[in-house]
Amino acid sequence: MELVVTLVAPLILDPAAVAPLVQALGAPHAERLGDRAADLFLDGDLAATRAAVKSLVEDAPFDAIVQPRAGRAKKLLISDMDSTMIGQECIDELAAVHHLKPRVAAITERAMRGELDFADALIERVGLLAGIPEASIEDLLARVITPSPGAATLIATCRAHNVRTVLVSGGFMQFAVPVAERLGIDAAFANRLIAADGLLTGRVVEPILGADAKRERLLSECEAMGIGPDEAIALGDGANDLPMLETAGLGLAYRAKPKVAAAADGLIRKTDLTTALFAMGLAPDMFVTAPSDHA
Repeated sequence: MELVVTLVAPLILDPAAVAPLVQALGAPHAERLGDRAADLFLDGDLAATRAAVKSLVEDAPFDAIVQPRAGRAKKLLISDMDSTMIGQECIDELAAVHHLKPRVAAITERAMRGELDFADALIERVGLLAGIPEASIEDLLARVITPSPGAATLIATCRAHNVRTVLVSGGFMQFAVPVAERLGIDAAFANRLIAADGLLTGRVVEPILGADAKRERLLSECEAMGIGPDEAIALGDGANDLPMLETAGLGLAYRAKPKVAAAADGLIRKTDLTTALFAMGLAPDMFVTAPSDHA
């Protein structure tokens, strides 16, 4: 199978740092993609090459994504929200209003690692939010919630190249819709917190959007677009993202929990979300750089 190994550095891709990987893979052809990235082209077994590259770049100052060369361009980008498209866990930030963030964050961490049932953990955490003013959400969106590095450029570039973008979150619509609007994401799906008399009730509308629902959303988006899952790229960090990542043509784990990192097609650990653009075969001169990503 003809493969492409995309190497992306945070700032400058140093040829000296790349040389040991090129030698180990015996890659006969390389193509530079600006200062930060390069593609290596070679023939090989996909699973074996991914395993080898993962081991070889563990301590390297760049990320490496291995995939079939054919079909690397995608038509759908579907992404988790919390700790992926944004840098926070919204439920943890809500809990901070009642000074319960450490308690809730500990449950969140275990759920994202796959140590707890997602739905049960969500119900437990939401229960602790009872009595928080619903207006706190707007305040958090204004003061605390921020896009992850590269997120704005990723979405703007996808839109410019007719790639549909979808946010699918185990979090809450009260956050997901404003985040999607801020970034220009085409559609957002998430759970919905229940409020009464301006206060959160500690309950969430059921059924809960969890791992299976994320996968089903990917499949339904593909069906609506008339494409196969192989034409989708998925991004996520937690255990509830795994079915979605495994179903997409390319599933990338963004600064993910160990269980997710071990199962994903590729890892984004040392770079930002624009690595997904390089993985899709887009060169820097094709990016639409968002002002918020200059920092």
